[in-house]
Amino acid sequence: MRVLTFATALALGTCLAAPALADDHTTTTQAAPMDLTFERVFASPSLDGPAPRQAKLSPDGRYLTLLRNREDDRERYDLWAYDREKDDWSMLVDSEKLSSGRELSEDEKMQRERARVGSLKGIIDYQWTKEADAVLVPLDGDLYLARIGGEVVQLSDTEESELNPSLSSTGAYVSFVRDRQLWVGDVGAEARPVTPKEGEDIRWGEAEFVAQEEMARLTGYWWSPDDRRIAVQRFDESGVGIVTRAAIGATGTKVFDQRYPVAGSANAIVDLFVMDPNGQNRVKVDLGDDPDIYLARVDWAPDGSALYVQRQNREQTVLDVLKVDPATGASEVLFTETAAMEDYWINLSDDYKWLDDGSLIWWSERDGFGHLYRYAEGNWQQLTSGDWVVTKLLGVDEAQGRVYFQGTKDDVLAQQIYMFDLTDPSEVTRLTDLSYVNSGTMDNKAQTLLVTRSNDDRPPQSYLADAEGTRLAWIEQNELDADHPYAPYLASHRPTQYGVLPAEDGTLLYWEMVAPDLEPGKKYPVYFYHYGGPGPQIVTKGWNGALRQAIVDKGYIWFALDNRGSANRGVKFEQPIYRAMGGVEVRDQKAGAEFLTQFDFVDPDKIAIDGWSYGGYMTLKQLQADPGLYAAGISGAPVTRWELYDTHYTERYMGTPQDDAEAYEAASAIPDATKITDPMLLIHGMADDNVVFENATELISAMQEGNVPFQMMLYPGYTHRVSGEQISPHRYNTVFRFLEHHGVTPPE
Repeated sequence: MRVLTFATALALGTCLAAPALADDHTTTTQAAPMDLTFERVFASPSLDGPAPRQAKLSPDGRYLTLLRNREDDRERYDLWAYDREKDDWSMLVDSEKLSSGRELSEDEKMQRERARVGSLKGIIDYQWTKEADAVLVPLDGDLYLARIGGEVVQLSDTEESELNPSLSSTGAYVSFVRDRQLWVGDVGAEARPVTPKEGEDIRWGEAEFVAQEEMARLTGYWWSPDDRRIAVQRFDESGVGIVTRAAIGATGTKVFDQRYPVAGSANAIVDLFVMDPNGQNRVKVDLGDDPDIYLARVDWAPDGSALYVQRQNREQTVLDVLKVDPATGASEVLFTETAAMEDYWINLSDDYKWLDDGSLIWWSERDGFGHLYRYAEGNWQQLTSGDWVVTKLLGVDEAQGRVYFQGTKDDVLAQQIYMFDLTDPSEVTRLTDLSYVNSGTMDNKAQTLLVTRSNDDRPPQSYLADAEGTRLAWIEQNELDADHPYAPYLASHRPTQYGVLPAEDGTLLYWEMVAPDLEPGKKYPVYFYHYGGPGPQIVTKGWNGALRQAIVDKGYIWFALDNRGSANRGVKFEQPIYRAMGGVEVRDQKAGAEFLTQFDFVDPDKIAIDGWSYGGYMTLKQLQADPGLYAAGISGAPVTRWELYDTHYTERYMGTPQDDAEAYEAASAIPDATKITDPMLLIHGMADDNVVFENATELISAMQEGNVPFQMMLYPGYTHRVSGEQISPHRYNTVFRFLEHHGVTPPE
């Protein structure tokens, strides 16, 4: 475990270890070092090697399918199938040949942004038929049925996009959302709308904006296991405020009136109905007397006898699980989950599973860490425990009584896959290699594991394993041999060092560092990357791509740390940001900067900070709080005033502006904008629908009116995701020209 305290890291000085890239599956070829350029980092083929997505087993277990990106276009994905009986791979759907080239609807573009796949082309999702003889494939807004024999049948051909397409549970029907209605039809036959059309502000079968963006719920309808009934969401957003979003492009501007619920304002009114596949016998689900709630999750009981609905209050401190009679819509509270401590919130999760015997495997933070519990006949049993977290429930083998999960039991920086028996959950067995960060998925019966693993010196590999964790076959071995795209850069690849430093209250903060080949007596600039907000864990031992190596090749030290408020460290680690955004995170990052100045190879006058989204906000708050500590700051797509961001995210941590105006004022980056005296570069996409462009214009105006110098780079037509084969190099070249202009440069 390469974890360093300050003392040991300082002692290493210029003797940071050389990388060890080879293992028993690798043949490396050492050559003269070749520096990486940003152009090559974002070009095709990807330097990470192949990056398969959406690996799934067919219902009969014979085929493994996945989306594989092309060598000549890293963003375009085709559908491939592996026949486990014949040990043979074949392309099932060639997205380029099948593509119509039709532009996606604005609704589908925005859904892709919410799902974080906005940059991808070709096939981004698919679904097996129950008989395992065909796959439903959405492409360019239309639907296709790809049969295993090679035949591809087009199911729809319309100007409108088919949103949220799905095969029903038995595979008898195909369903999708079009023009704000849910459509259903027999597979191969023409579909028709089964919900009414009620105007521009009412939508059926879709998830509202905050459900997609903040609750990780991307659909608004759910088939029962026997196809007899469908649960369908209806939402009315007529009361939601409008943000006029100008999608400013290179050759023109499109203006969209986007319903965007900012903190403290009205949300969409959400209702839930249960109906037959033809839309008949529709009943409304009783979600309670308070309409100002969140519909968090919807699930059918395995036998279809009940519908389970997770209802979250507006404050996000109470989560009720309702049991619903699908025939009448009547509901009762089965159990209630509350926040794990005062001044905290409930983190929603998909890590639960209803079992055939009526019991439930459930993820909760009720003991201060995210762990698994079993709920049966009104009683709770804690299944996992300790000062670590379960990060994902992978599957439950009900026949054998086994539960599979991902977690940080052995190392908070390297998740592993584990298994335990329900008869004795205290005996937890690790199924993966500690020298890698591991993640996985399983089939519905938890018989087969799909494992993806990597470490800081090894790009991602994926393999098929049995229920004991024994590897059966490689999906993508991705060997770092002479033919690998990254091979020309292996000689200059630098290792990642890890360590801990104390926060002001003594809490240990994990950091990572990648340094160039240091020359004795020379001091180096630091590219200090941060995110800082609740959710993502930045510091891990997994593969982090070639970007940081390109930065190190330019002569900079890469550094990052996870401040309090970030994920996978438990409730007490996250809680300090409650109604205090822009406070404790800023101080923790300051501790990181002060820690860096103690190294004799770090130039204390050349520590530059860079962050995107919440990280962009952090850059502003850090420059405001500690002038002179940082040599320069890059602020990408920042939230500048939390009253401009959405309800579900912002209110979870900050309450509402009406309830705590002082907290919002303190958290804002606008009042102290004129206190920024260090060089600052602002970057924003001019069509951003997440952190809307008004965040940037308010900051720009405040700094201009205060006669404060700064620089900016705006990207016409780009949303919150400013990326692409040409745009990404432009963005990073802009950043480093900015740093060079202000003297944040490597030693001669």
